[in-house]
Amino acid sequence: MVTLNLDKIFHPKSVAIIGASDEEGTVGCALMKNFRELGFEGKLYPVNIRKSEVFGLQAFPSVDQIPETVDLAVIATPARTVPDIVEQCGKMGVKGLIIISAGFKEIGAEGKALEEKITQLKKEYGVRIIGPNCLGIIRPSNRLNATFISKMPKPGNIAFISQSGALGSAILDWALHENIGFSNFVSIGSMIDVDFGDLIDYFGTDPKTKSILMYVEGLSDARKFMSAARHFARTKPIIVVKAGKFSESAKAAASHTGSLTGEDNIYDAAFKRAGIVRVDEIADLFNCAEVLGTQPLPKGPSLAIITNAGGPGVMATDALIARGGKVAKLSPRTMEILNSVLPPFWSRGNPIDILGDAHADRYKAVLEACLDDENIDGVLVIYTAQAVSEPVEIANSIVELVKSKTYHNKTMLTSFMGYGAVEEANHVFNENNIPTYTTPEQAIKTYLYMYQYKRNLELLYETPEEIPVDVMAPKRPLMVILRNVAAANRENLTEAEAKKFLEYYNFPVVKTTVARTADEAVCLAAQIGYPVVLKILSPQIIHKTDAGGVVLDLNNEAEVREAFDRIMQRAKQYNPDAEIQGVIVQKMVKKTGYEVIIGAKRDPLFGPVILFGMGGVGVELFKDFALGLPPLNQTLVRRMMEETKVYQLLRGYRNVPPANIKLLEEVMVLFSQLLVDFPQIKEADINPLFINEQDALAIDARIVIDRGQVFQKPEPHQHLVITPYPKKYETIWTLRDGRTVVLRPIRPEDEPLWLEMFQNFSEESIRFRFFQILKDTPHETRVRYCNIDYDREIAIVAEMTENGRKKILGVARVGFEPDSKTGEIAFIVADPWQGLGLGTKMVDYVLEICKDMRIGTVYAIMLSENFRAVNLMKKMGFVLSCMEDGNVKGTLNLKEEESVVCPEPNTAKEPETQTQSDEVEQENQRKAEVISE
Repeated sequence: MVTLNLDKIFHPKSVAIIGASDEEGTVGCALMKNFRELGFEGKLYPVNIRKSEVFGLQAFPSVDQIPETVDLAVIATPARTVPDIVEQCGKMGVKGLIIISAGFKEIGAEGKALEEKITQLKKEYGVRIIGPNCLGIIRPSNRLNATFISKMPKPGNIAFISQSGALGSAILDWALHENIGFSNFVSIGSMIDVDFGDLIDYFGTDPKTKSILMYVEGLSDARKFMSAARHFARTKPIIVVKAGKFSESAKAAASHTGSLTGEDNIYDAAFKRAGIVRVDEIADLFNCAEVLGTQPLPKGPSLAIITNAGGPGVMATDALIARGGKVAKLSPRTMEILNSVLPPFWSRGNPIDILGDAHADRYKAVLEACLDDENIDGVLVIYTAQAVSEPVEIANSIVELVKSKTYHNKTMLTSFMGYGAVEEANHVFNENNIPTYTTPEQAIKTYLYMYQYKRNLELLYETPEEIPVDVMAPKRPLMVILRNVAAANRENLTEAEAKKFLEYYNFPVVKTTVARTADEAVCLAAQIGYPVVLKILSPQIIHKTDAGGVVLDLNNEAEVREAFDRIMQRAKQYNPDAEIQGVIVQKMVKKTGYEVIIGAKRDPLFGPVILFGMGGVGVELFKDFALGLPPLNQTLVRRMMEETKVYQLLRGYRNVPPANIKLLEEVMVLFSQLLVDFPQIKEADINPLFINEQDALAIDARIVIDRGQVFQKPEPHQHLVITPYPKKYETIWTLRDGRTVVLRPIRPEDEPLWLEMFQNFSEESIRFRFFQILKDTPHETRVRYCNIDYDREIAIVAEMTENGRKKILGVARVGFEPDSKTGEIAFIVADPWQGLGLGTKMVDYVLEICKDMRIGTVYAIMLSENFRAVNLMKKMGFVLSCMEDGNVKGTLNLKEEESVVCPEPNTAKEPETQTQSDEVEQENQRKAEVISE
C-alpha cells in the first residue's frame, strides 16, 4: 500500500476525535485543544459516547452518527474498545486513523490479540493506521497537531520520524527552544501499518520536506525500507539514530561469520547500502540537517583548522584523526600567504594557530587563503574569548568574506566557544546560514558525518566495472546435495559437500578427497603428491582446528598414518557422539600470499549478509571485517574491502607483491550470487581463501542450511531485501533486417553504453523523450537511469554485439507507483535503429513483463505533436485523453485485457495487394519507433 491514503492523514479536511473530552488532564481534552486553538482549518467532530457537546461543539456518540465521511479519525480510548472503533471507521469509509491508545502487544498476549484484530480490519477496509501507542503527528504548515502536546513547532523543511513517543515529546520541546522547524513530525509507535518505509516514500515526494531524520529502534519491513531509502537518498538526505548499538544478538553460531555479525553491524551495512547517514546522538541529527541545508557537502576528509588558541586546535585535530578525517596539507601558496599575514611565531602548519591577539582582519585573511587552497576540503574556524578580540566583529568579517566570494566546493563550520561572550556572534552565524557549534568536537563530528554521507552517495552513483564471470550455476545437482543433507537430519554440510557446492559456481577450490581408513589416506596422499593435509570429516565437528582435527605438512606415508590415528583419537575426545566419516586429504598449499575470509549469515530481518575480512585462525580475534548485502557488484565489493585493514595488506606490503584484487572481486561476486540463488543457506564460510598476485584458492569451506526451507518452494528472491538482476527477463529477438538483439534488463554497468546511445539521439528524439532539448546528461543522471531498483522500475535494453563490441540500441522503461499497481511506460530507440520494428517489440515486451509483475494499469504521457508515439500507443490498445497542459495521456488496463473474451477468428480472405492506406499505416508504424521513454 505504501503511500496510499496517507494524504488523508497528513492533509485531512475533516477529523473525528474519538474519545474527545473537555476534562482537563485527559488525552482527549489535549487533542481537542490542539485542533481548536492551534489553527486547524478543517472540520472537527468530537466523538464521546456520554456527552452531547465538547468545547462547545456537537459531540457524536459514534463515528457512524457523523453527518459526513471524515478523512481522519484520531482514537484515544481504552485499548479494548479500539478494534470495534476501527471496524466502525472502516464501514463508514474513513481512510486514515491515528491510534494514540496504548495497551497492545507491549503488555502481552491479550494486547497482541487486539493488534491482530486491528490488522485484519485494516486489510479488510483498506484504512491506513499510524500507531498504536504513539504520540501522533504534527504538520505545522497545515496547522495540524494531532498529538497531546500543546505546542506547535514552527514550519521548516525537516521531517522527523520517531519510534519513541517519549523521545519525540522531548525533541519537540528542544526544537521549540532551539527554533528548529519541521515539515512533519511523526511518532509511529508500534507500526501496525504505516512504518518507516511508507513515510520515507511519502516525505520523499513532499515538496515541503528537504531532509528526513529518524529515531529507529527496529524495522518491521526491511525490504520496503531499503527500497524507499535507496530511491530517495540521492535527492533528500536521510539521517538516522539507531538505538540498541550493543545488542547481544551474536550468540553461539556454527560459523565464524555467524559469531562476528551482530545486529548493529548489519544495520550499519544496510544504512550504507541505502545511502543513509547514521549518527550517534539526537543532537547530531539536527547538526547534520543544519549543514545539509546551508553548506556544500565535503568533497573530501581534509579539513583546515583555524584557531586563536592552541588547546582547542589540538582537541579538534585529535577528534578529526580519531574519526577517520585528515588534517589538510597546506599548499606552498597558502603557506606563503600565511607567512605574510601572521606573526613570525605562528604554528606554521595545520591546525593554524593565529594566536590570541588575532583580530577580525587576521581571521579573514587566513580564512580566505584556506578557502582558496585546493588541498583543503573544508574549514573549521575556532574562537575562544580573549581580552583583545571582539567575537561579533570577527563573525561579521567571516560572513562578509563568505558572501563576497563564492566557495561552492568548501564546507564552512565555526565553533565560537563559550556562552554569553559569544552568544551574539553565534546569532550572526545563524542568521547567515553558517553552522556554529559549542565545541570543536561537535563540529568535527558533523563534518565527518557529512563526508560519510557524500561517500554513501558516491556508492549509489558509482558505475561498476563488468566482471566476466558466469554466475549461472546448475541448481538441480546442488539441491540434491541439500536434500540429502536435510534427509540425514543434518544442517551442516561436510567440507567435501561444501566444496562440491562451490565448484559448481567455478570457485577456485583446492582438490579435496575423502579417506575412510588410514590405508585409503596413504593411497590418496600418494596420488595427490606430498606434502598433504589431513582434516577430520564429521558433520558434528564444524571448527576442525578447535578439535585438533587438522594436521599440516605431511611428507610421507608414516606421517600420514600417524596423523590419521591422532586425528581420530582427538575427534572422539572432542565430541564422543560425533559421526566420524573419515578424513579429508588435500594438497598442502605452500605459497606466499594472503588469507582472507568470505562468509555469510542469514539475518532474520535483512536476509543474507556477506562478510569479508582478515582470514585464518585469528579471524574472531582480530575482528577485521566489513559487511554487505547481496546482490553485490564490483563497486560494492571494492567498497567492502576498503573498509578493512587487510585491504591495505592486499595492495602490497614491504616485499610482498599485491594480491589479485580483480580476481578477489570476481570470487566475491560469485559468492553473492550463490546466496541469491539459495535461500536455504543459513550460514557459510570460506576460511581461509588464499589469494596472491596470480590466483585464489578456497582452502576450507563450511555451509549451514535451514532444513525447514530445503523442501519448500520459496518465492524467488523473497529472502533478499534488495531485488537482484531479473535474469528471467532476458530474451533474443530478430530485427527486420535479420540481425539479432538481446532484450534484457538494464544494469549499473551499462552507463557507458547508455551514454553512447544518447549520443545517437537526434534533437527531436531527445525532445520527445525528455520534453526538452538536452545537449548532454551528467553522470548522476545516467546512473539514475542505469542503476535502478527492480522493485520500483524495470528497464529493458536492446543490446547488439558487432565485431565483438556491445552497443545499446534502445530502452523501454516502466516506473512503478509506490502502490505497485500502476506504472508509467516510456521508451526510445536511437535514430540509426529506427524503422526495424524494435520500438514496437520493446513496448510489447515490457507490457508482458508488467503482466508478470501483476501491474494493473500502465500509462504513457506524450507531447501532443509526437503523433508517432500517440499512434503507437493507440495501436497497443491505450485509451488516449488530452491533459490540461496540452500533452496526451494514454492509459492501458492490463487486468481488463486478461478478462477479455477472444472473438472468433476472421476467416475472410486476406487482400493480395497492399493498399495505399496500408503503406501510410506502415510508415507511421516505422516512425513510431521514436516514442519517448
